[in-house]
Order: sequence, then structure tokens, then C-alpha cells
Amino acid sequence: MVILIMILGKDIGIDLGTTSVLLSTRGKGVIMREPAVVAMDKNTGRLLNVGMAAQRMLGRTPGNIVAIRPMHEGAISDYDMTERMLKEFVRKALSFSMIKPRIIISVPSGITEVEERAVIDAGVAAGARKVYLMEAPLAAAIGAGLDITKPDGHMVIDVGGGTTDIAVLSLSGVVESVSLKSGGGAFDDSLIRYIKRKHNVLIGENTAEELKKSIGCVFPRPEVVAVEVKGRCLLTGLPRVVAISSTDVLEAFEEVIEHIIDAVHNVLETTPPELVADISQNGIVITGGNSQLWGFDKLVSTRTSIATFTADDADLCVANGLAKALNWVGDMEEGTINLARKRQMRL
Repeated sequence: MVILIMILGKDIGIDLGTTSVLLSTRGKGVIMREPAVVAMDKNTGRLLNVGMAAQRMLGRTPGNIVAIRPMHEGAISDYDMTERMLKEFVRKALSFSMIKPRIIISVPSGITEVEERAVIDAGVAAGARKVYLMEAPLAAAIGAGLDITKPDGHMVIDVGGGTTDIAVLSLSGVVESVSLKSGGGAFDDSLIRYIKRKHNVLIGENTAEELKKSIGCVFPRPEVVAVEVKGRCLLTGLPRVVAISSTDVLEAFEEVIEHIIDAVHNVLETTPPELVADISQNGIVITGGNSQLWGFDKLVSTRTSIATFTADDADLCVANGLAKALNWVGDMEEGTINLARKRQMRL
């Protein structure tokens, strides 16, 4: 029976992010990447689109159709929509399978037991035979190629779409960690507020995202770059074009940046001295899609005096780590983890 399951079954790793969902499998790595957006008809409750097709509807739908993000700041905000979104993604990934898959889902390190249970229930409802949870920074470290099995300290900063997870890892576990509700969404929101305050122009989420990707930076660039942004003038209600420079973006990001750096310092302060010494030698690794903002490694290195590196394929590290973890999924503990509570019980 076990051999039959191994042949016919197909296990999946799901990086369940606030802005995007990545599915990976053993040996193949990432097989699907879709925005975490769902479009539905409010009148009938019928699911219209998920992923990229639904994202194109954001801000462009008529009254009876709503396009929403069912994940907010790393947690499920709309359980029904998350369940239906995952079910559709799993169906696309498997195409056909005689046996329900085992699924490993990444979660923020600061997740509560209630949030854990919601993720597990959504995974089971989406068609999983068994659901396992893994903290995002742990998966990111595995995906980045760090050897965390030894009694040696490593620090990972995973900057996702809804959360930023900062963790110190050793002996295949999390020693110290903090999860901030500050990710790519916080950067986008700060840009929208800044342009609104400085230019009296309102831009949309997609425009803010494109602006962040094109000239976004968290450390002063050697040369200032600028782009033109289109939005709605709040004084006249008419379309207006304004020029935004990388210096403007850096100023807009200042509050979010300080929040993340303060958290890094706090984690280092509570980490055992021996592991801090290891981290100073091994350096800090940054992962996550938003770690690719220009100068993120320079910012952390300058503010901590510790060498900092951005991982290769930083936006895929968590998903790749889950794919590798599928090799020992049989040894993992099923159900809720609530790692913070377990650590407190051991103290």
C-alpha cells in the first residue's frame, strides 16, 4: 500500500503568500506561480477566476463582480475564498491523481494556533490527504541552500508580500524569530500615501507595485532615477501625470524600513551570544520577493555591521525549500505546530 501511494500519489508544497501562491513538487521545484486573487459573482456566489486572470480584474469590475485578496498580512482573511482558491490551484497542479496529495504549507513564524487551524482546514478542504505546516524562514533557509542541521547559527530575513519574517536558525529549528505585518503591501501603501500627500494624486495598487519594481530602493542609489506616474488628481478629479524619483521612493519607504531594521536588532539582542558570533561569521541571508528592492542587502549590512547577502532566486526560496522538505514529509508532525507556544513550554 505504501509503495502504491508513492507511485500514484503526488505531494505538494504550497507557499501561501499574501500576494502570490507558489506550488512546488519533489524533484521539479516550482511548477506554478499565481497571484493570490479570487474573482466571484456576488449575486450567485459563483467563482469566476483565480490567479492572474482574477488579478487583471482588480479595480476594473462591475458592481456584481468582486475581485479580492483572501489573504491579508500572512493570514487567511476570507476562509471560503482561500479554500476555493487553493482547491483550484491544486486541481491545476495535479491534473489527475488517484490518491489525495500530502501538502506542506508555509506559514509566518508568528502565526497563532487559530490561524494555523484555518490554514490546515483550508488545505484539507482543497483536497489534501494530510497537511503539514512549516515556518516560512525555515523553508526559505532550506531553499537558499543553508545547512541548518548543524549546531551553527544562521539568520534569515524573509521579506514577503504581507509579512517580514526574521529568524535565527540552528539544528533544523527556529531559535529566535519575529514576524512583522510589514511586507511588500506595506511598501505599496506607503508609496500611495506619499504621492497622495506630496502631489495630491491618487494612484492604484497596481501602479504602486510597478513603481516599486521599477525604481524602488531602500538605500540611496548612486544615481537618481525617475519615472512618470499616472493617477487621479484629488483637486480636480482629472487624470494627472507626476514625476517620481528614487529619492522620493526612499523617503516614502523610510517608516517601513525602520520597522524592519528595529526588528532585526531586537532578534539579535535576544539571540544567545554563541549564535550571534556564528551569524557575524556566516552573514545574514535575505529572501522573499521584496528583498530584491535595490540596496536591501546594503541597508542591513550597514545597520548591523554584519555581511548580508541576497539569496539566488530570492522570491522562490520558500517554495524551493518546501519542495526539498517533501523528501522527509513522512517524518514530519501532522497538524498544528504553534512553534512559539512549544518553545515557551520548553523554557
